[in-house]
This record gives sequence, C-alpha cells and structure tokens, in this order.
Amino acid sequence: MRYGFVIDQDRCIGCHACTVACKEEHQVPIGVFRTWVKYVETGEFPETSRHFGVMRCNHCDDAPCIEICPTHSLFRRSDGIVDFDNGRCIGCKGCMQACPYDALYIDPNNNTAAKCNFCAHRIEKNLEPACVIVCPTQAILAGDLDDVDSKTGAVIANRNTSVRKPEKGTLPKLHYIGIHEDLLHPARLVKQSSLLWADRRDAPATLATFDAATTREVYDVPHPAPWGWKIAAYLWTKSIAAGVLLVAAIVGLFGVHGAIVDVVSPIAALIAVAATSALLVFDLKRPDRFFYLLTKPNFRSWLVLGGYILMLYGALALVWLTLGYLHGEVPSAVVWASFIFAAATAGYSAFLFAQARGRDFWRHKWFFCWQLLVQAFLAGSALLVIISLLSNQLQLDPRLQHGVEIALVLSLLLSTLNVLLELSVPRRTAEDRLARRSLIQGASGRRFWISGVILGLLCPLGLMFLADRFPVLPGIAAGLALYGLLWFEYLWLRAGQSAPLS
Repeated sequence: MRYGFVIDQDRCIGCHACTVACKEEHQVPIGVFRTWVKYVETGEFPETSRHFGVMRCNHCDDAPCIEICPTHSLFRRSDGIVDFDNGRCIGCKGCMQACPYDALYIDPNNNTAAKCNFCAHRIEKNLEPACVIVCPTQAILAGDLDDVDSKTGAVIANRNTSVRKPEKGTLPKLHYIGIHEDLLHPARLVKQSSLLWADRRDAPATLATFDAATTREVYDVPHPAPWGWKIAAYLWTKSIAAGVLLVAAIVGLFGVHGAIVDVVSPIAALIAVAATSALLVFDLKRPDRFFYLLTKPNFRSWLVLGGYILMLYGALALVWLTLGYLHGEVPSAVVWASFIFAAATAGYSAFLFAQARGRDFWRHKWFFCWQLLVQAFLAGSALLVIISLLSNQLQLDPRLQHGVEIALVLSLLLSTLNVLLELSVPRRTAEDRLARRSLIQGASGRRFWISGVILGLLCPLGLMFLADRFPVLPGIAAGLALYGLLWFEYLWLRAGQSAPLS
C-alpha cells in the first residue's frame, strides 16, 4: 500500500478551500501552511492566463527529510505516509533544507517541524483527508497509488501525470494532471515586486517588463531561509577549532614545539569547539532537547555523525592539552589522531549540507569538503600568526612564527583558487546557477567581492609579501583573513538558500 495524491489542476479553481480545511483540521497557526495554492501568470495583456498549483508534502518513497532528521522525528509508515512525531523534534531545520518542495515549516506554537501528514488520523478511521472532502471541483484525489481499482490508481495507470522535480530522485507520490510546466520548476519563474494582494519587501519597488513567454509568480506563501547567521558563525568557529590543531600538528612534524604548540593551540581549539557546540544548540528551535542527539540518534544523519566527530575531536584536544601541560610533550599517536579528527571536524559539514537535497548549490560535497579543509587551514594559521606575534612580545618560543606565516600565505593562495573554482565550475541546474548568481551579484555580490575576496584574501596576501619590512603586517593580514572568512561563510550560506524550492 502506497498512499498518495493526484491533483487535477484542470479542475482547480484556486479557491483555497483545501488550505482553509487543512488549517482547521490541524489547527495550523497563522503564517505557516501545510497545503497552499500558488498562482502564476503567463503572457502579456490582454493575452494572459492564470494557472494554479496546489503545493504540499509529496510523501516521497525516498524522502530526504527522513534521512537527515537526527532524531527519527520524521518516519515513513507502513502505508507509505511520511509522518512526524513532534515529541522527538529538536527544531534543527535540517528537514526544511532537505525537502526539495518546501513542504516543511516550524510550528510557532511548539517550535517543532510540521507538514502535511495525509490526515493520518482520518485515514486510520477510513476517512479521506480534509482537503479532499472540501474541494468543490473534486480536483484532489487521495488513495492507494498501487491499487488500480482505486480512483488514484486508475488515474495513474490511464492518464499522463507529472511530479515535481523528478530529477531529485525522491520518488514523490504527489501526481499532477494539467499543471503548468513552470510550476514544477520554480527557478524558471520571474519574481515580481508586487503580488496579488501585497508588495514584496525583498524586490525592487517597480514592476519589471515581461515578454509574452515569461511566467510570473503572482501569489505564494512566505518561505523564509531556515539557516542564518548562527549557522554561518558555526562554520567559522568550526574552521578555527579544526584548523588550529591541523596547523599545530603540521609545524610540530617539522620539529617546532613549545608552549604554543603543546598548550596554547589545544586551549584555542577547545574554546572554539565550545563556541561551535553552543552555536549549534542555540540555533535549535528546541534547545532543551539537544541531548536527543545522543538518546534518540539517527545514524544516517550527518547532524548526528558530525556531533560525535566534534565530541571526539574535543576529547582529543583535551588529551593533547593535558599531556602537553603536564609532560611538555605530546606523543605522535595523539598528534596524528588529533590531525585526523581535526580534518574530519573541518570536512563533515560537506556531507551534512549534501544531505540537504533541496539545495543544489550545496550538493558538490567533495569540492565543499576540500573547501572546508582549506578554510580550516586558513583559520588555524591566521589565529596562530596572531598568537605567535603576541608570544614574541612575551619572549616565548618565536620559532613558530615563520612556519605559520608560510601556512597563512599557502592557505590564502588555496582559498583564492577555491573562489576561482567556485565561480568557474559549470553549474548543472537552474537552482544551482541562480544561487551562484545570488552570491556574486547584487547587494550580496558587493559584500562578497569587497569583504570576502578583496579584504579577506587579496589584501592579506599583499600584506604578507610586505611582512619583512613591517613585522606587524602578518597580524593585520591574519585578522583580515578571519574577517573575510566569516563574511564568506555567511554569504555562501545565504546564496544556497536563495533559489526557490516551490
């Protein structure tokens, strides 16, 4: 049995009865929606037409929200319905990023994720979902897609139907008849500054001029970006946490030891790990449930796997600090183990972001993993440059300075190469291209070029080549590099969420 929907958009009149019935049945709060009707228009006056699309959860057979959910809050029932248990949800918003259809939202009443659950409580009583009952034109059908004797099964077997974003490989169980093609691919739609009953705050105040072939979005519901500055700051502090022991381990292999390598570096790593963990918990909508990552873990989710990697890395940093402080020397086994887990700490987020199957911009996991490793190398070397300059004033071991300055120059060059690759590698999908355009153009583009590239990479490189003349310049270069990295993380994260999912 595989319950699913068939929606005949040739019958839909855009009355919103399904939206209202869903809200009443589930007491959905104002401002969020489990099902909604989207309007688009094509053509040019007077030759125009309006098209409707009923949007909701697709109850996918390969649901990415289930895979990324760290606490098994989302699950598939035996009848194929993708349901949720808000008693287990920690509000990480990973499911919102994984869903290619914008079907999930955060319920403002209890701060947990929610979505269409096929009115499972009605199905268990042999009743149809509320939206099916109220539809005045019988445009919505619900039933077993595998039963050819049912209404839905017969339609699937005998009519041409479409699904949204089949290229995502989610195997959606929401089929459409007669839907306008551009409603299946929202990146094709032209955004307007003025909608049907409201003005957009995120668009120019004047309407663009559209040609007859353009499809315009004229009514939709809000879909704010789930992840903001806290996740950007988490990526930044995690780069520092991982990078400082990465660089310390490398310079240690070249015979540089002392208080900075053996004591100060693990202290800096532990402080950054603590900040990273605090940001992760702070970003949860239910931070009181963060321990569910340990007590109710889904080991398919990189939110869980990354959390364990971060904890083990923190434990190794503590061992490094203890041995370095008590014995003045760190065994090579601890150094190598710390190096491996530092690299894992830097890179695991690439696999987490790749599980966000709704965001094509984040799906290049191996390139992103390499990018995160370079960023960790940059952040760690920048911090150690600053520390080594301070140590010179305190008459501590100065031998570290030359090594970390070389590491900073190398990491700046590699980061510049990564930016060039980010801008030049062909993007395969419209959503991917739209996200990259958001990164390098407009208001975000100006900040990207000024703060992320010029101040964060090119200026530090120039300053490092003048370091022999002015000893203070490496410290300024390191500070600028950390500043630019923070802005890059924020803008890169925002760009990934700029392409519409529905």
